[in-house]
Amino acid sequence: MNSTTAEIAAAMRAARRIAIVSHVRPDGDAVGSLLGLALSLRAMGKEVTAMLEDGVPENLAFLPGTDTVIRPGAGPLNVDLAIALDTATHERIGEKCKALLDPAPVLMNIDHHPTNPGYGTLNLIDSDSPATGQIIYNFLSEQGFPMDDAVRQNLFIAISTDTGSFQFSCTNARSHRIAAEMIEAGLDTARLAQLIYQSYPMRRLELMRAMLNEMQFRADGRIVSWQLKQKLMDDIAMLPGDTEGLIDTLRQIDSVVSCVIFEDVADGKVRVSARSKDARLDVSVICGQFGGGGHRMASGARLRGPIEEAAEKFLKVLEDEVRRID
Repeated sequence: MNSTTAEIAAAMRAARRIAIVSHVRPDGDAVGSLLGLALSLRAMGKEVTAMLEDGVPENLAFLPGTDTVIRPGAGPLNVDLAIALDTATHERIGEKCKALLDPAPVLMNIDHHPTNPGYGTLNLIDSDSPATGQIIYNFLSEQGFPMDDAVRQNLFIAISTDTGSFQFSCTNARSHRIAAEMIEAGLDTARLAQLIYQSYPMRRLELMRAMLNEMQFRADGRIVSWQLKQKLMDDIAMLPGDTEGLIDTLRQIDSVVSCVIFEDVADGKVRVSARSKDARLDVSVICGQFGGGGHRMASGARLRGPIEEAAEKFLKVLEDEVRRID
């Protein structure tokens, strides 16, 4: 059951030592939400530990406050309150972060994924919000928590990246109003857009070239997929964050209703990122069949490798669903 924003605020105000985490392989919403909230709470005099299992990816290192984010070390952490942001399941914060934070007397869960079961002691889950950063912005504004330019930078990136720069169908009127409020407050959104969307390393262009050369179609061109294999990652010295948003290039193809990227990961499994362009095709249901989840139009899962077998298994199910909506 959801807690009220007043209950969430009261718990934050009552705590002196707070740890904030987000999911493994953090994206813009994860990092932006984490730092936006952390910087606001620090301005209130709280002792805040901002922690990510995999650290901050290179493509988000420009955000203010990233130098304060730590990776989990020896623990446990002595905190009054642990906050998990943008994390649909408790396990997604990572094994080391979870082990450090399990002793915390209160776990707060703030998220926008509809598959989130409400695993916290206190939960604030809004599946109508396109980004956790939007939930945080609304919360800080409503409760009168500090919000300076650094907080706004982080929350703008959180909202912008999870809405596809305000292009995806999840974007709502409030998203645009928040951007307007930030601009009115003096935020330089053009600079942030350049840093996040126009400052890619050459590695990313190498990935894009490979993707465009190797992409495969099925279901009469309505499904496009790509397999990102370990050899390519090693050849270009790929770093976390290099693939962020790559799948959106595949979405641009006019005939495509669903696109999928399969990626080798270190544990011998295959990471699946799936997108839908048709509201009738719910990729969260398909990913759910493989133990994953997320949103109707954007979801993920992990399958047992090798990558070719995992891809074929997933694509067969996806193709059945795509043909069903004809």
